Amino acid sequence: MGRAYDDARRRSLAEPDAFWGEAASLIDWVTPPTRVLDDARAPLYRWFPDGELNTCANALDRHVGAGRGDRLALIHDSAVTGQVTTFTYAQLLDEVSRFAGALRSLGVQKGDRVVIYMPLVPEAAIAMLACARLGAVHSVVFGGFAPAELAARIDDAAPKVVVSASCGVEGTRVVEYKPLLDESLRLAEHEPDACVILQRPQATASMGERDVDWSDAMASAEPAAPVTVRATDPLYILYTSGTTGKPKGIVRDNGGHAVALAWSLPNVYGVTADDVWWAASDVGWVVGHSYIVYAPLITGCTTVMYEGKPIGTPDAGAFWRVVEQHRVNGMFTAPTAIRAIKKEDPAGRFIRERDLSSLRTLFQAGERLDPDTFAWASDHLGIPVVDNWWQTETGWPMASSLRGLDPMPLKPGSPSVRVPGFDVRVVDEHGHEVPAGTEGNIVVRLPLPPGTLPTLWGDDDRYVEAYLSAFPGYYSTGDGGYLDDDGYLYVMGRTDDVINVAGHRLSTGSMEAVVATHPAVAECAVIGVHDEIKGQVPRAFVVLKAGIDADPAALQEEIVEMVRDRIGPVAALRQVAIVPALPKTRSGKILRRTMRGIADGREEPIPSTIEDASVLDVLRPLLRGESS
Repeated sequence: MGRAYDDARRRSLAEPDAFWGEAASLIDWVTPPTRVLDDARAPLYRWFPDGELNTCANALDRHVGAGRGDRLALIHDSAVTGQVTTFTYAQLLDEVSRFAGALRSLGVQKGDRVVIYMPLVPEAAIAMLACARLGAVHSVVFGGFAPAELAARIDDAAPKVVVSASCGVEGTRVVEYKPLLDESLRLAEHEPDACVILQRPQATASMGERDVDWSDAMASAEPAAPVTVRATDPLYILYTSGTTGKPKGIVRDNGGHAVALAWSLPNVYGVTADDVWWAASDVGWVVGHSYIVYAPLITGCTTVMYEGKPIGTPDAGAFWRVVEQHRVNGMFTAPTAIRAIKKEDPAGRFIRERDLSSLRTLFQAGERLDPDTFAWASDHLGIPVVDNWWQTETGWPMASSLRGLDPMPLKPGSPSVRVPGFDVRVVDEHGHEVPAGTEGNIVVRLPLPPGTLPTLWGDDDRYVEAYLSAFPGYYSTGDGGYLDDDGYLYVMGRTDDVINVAGHRLSTGSMEAVVATHPAVAECAVIGVHDEIKGQVPRAFVVLKAGIDADPAALQEEIVEMVRDRIGPVAALRQVAIVPALPKTRSGKILRRTMRGIADGREEPIPSTIEDASVLDVLRPLLRGESS
């Protein structure tokens, strides 16, 4: 490791007060903190307990005040409508201040909750920042979520106001949000005082008694000044995707969050105030919160918000068009997006057609970056491709290559090294650390650094039970993996993706890494299914690259032999099914748990986060072994 990284990691773990006390100077405080870490209620830790600030003022006002009001703050590029809209910092501040005034006129005050249920439009970010400006707590729910899921979140957050839109646009399909919102409010026990509706031209929503038109609210609004809040006051609630029963509301505070993101964008991602940054995600997910809205604006750079998908809007080169047109310097997306592009354009023709000279780094997260996708992107883009690993709960990366602090060699299949502040370790089922190269449970020694979840909304006990009880003294990530001799962390998947084959514990992630290297395979999933003799056996499902017509029997034989050669006969992979697509969430994660449930005959409700439920109809007979 480099000296800068080694020093930062050592100080962050041995001297957290000094390390994060210095990092606190990256943001503006109304009342600077005199204390850094409050451990009086451990394991419920708090950062900067006596500090006061406003997150919105750090994202907008301070840049305008420093004479950077003409700097481009936000580029909204909508491939689905063919429009590009831009905002300077001064323009965005004006929009946010007025919408904060509109919310205040509807009775929203410090500490009140506001649910935001919108497509990926600039108004979604404006609404988030307006809540932060008032000291209100926003809870963004991914646009298009089913009414029952939205209703559960409304009941848990109890919002004063809901902000929504008439519709979203997904490819060529218009999804009307207002009927979904109306049905969710019918199902919910909590009644908000008002609903602010952004009317989009693709569909006009019919308005009810408590509905307020966004344009009307803005026309009469008086700009609101930033409200001072405590560092430990909540900034937002973000519910974990795919939750059943009572949803888990991840809480993010104001002070620790602002400090962590101000430190992470330049140090982890190598992005500064002079750069154009693009996180190709949605504000409904944690990536959108951290790296579409807050981190780029707190840093003072230009952030790109893209409404569309990597392919089909308008072509397999859609992403590269955005990079070229807006001169993007750093890009963040999920491996699924790159695999989708690779499937349609395996030779990288669309990459060669664009001037991508501005792009310095491609960052990947959301699920494991398989070595084949890493190699394809690295070869065709000719830039570092960095896998970084984190979770909704942590809010920023736990492992990455720190491109701004201390760039280091990259390894395929690894999200690189442990980020300063996160004392990541690998332990066995008894909580004992395992040797390098040995797979185990990935945990993080407490306290977690600033910017991570301090608790769950309204439920400290559930937070402790869900995350801190399995391995006392540690936060349990639920992921499994190992550290190599150089300290690089390999995340192999959720711990429930470890299967037991005839007494041997095997990672399906390891098998997927092998299957994905087959030249005909675009993407794959390996799951464990019940077996009378061996307990569990793996079954592979593969999607072929565009234009490839493989013989199923020959392909199965080749893949089985590859896994046998690289993992060993104990892997016992015998079944390989060619499928047209894999079931995924809208954020690109493969729904392996849902697939396992169908295969085991314990089918659960289909997650509301699924992108296309019809994919399961095709897979269901294959998963149940009814066809091949």
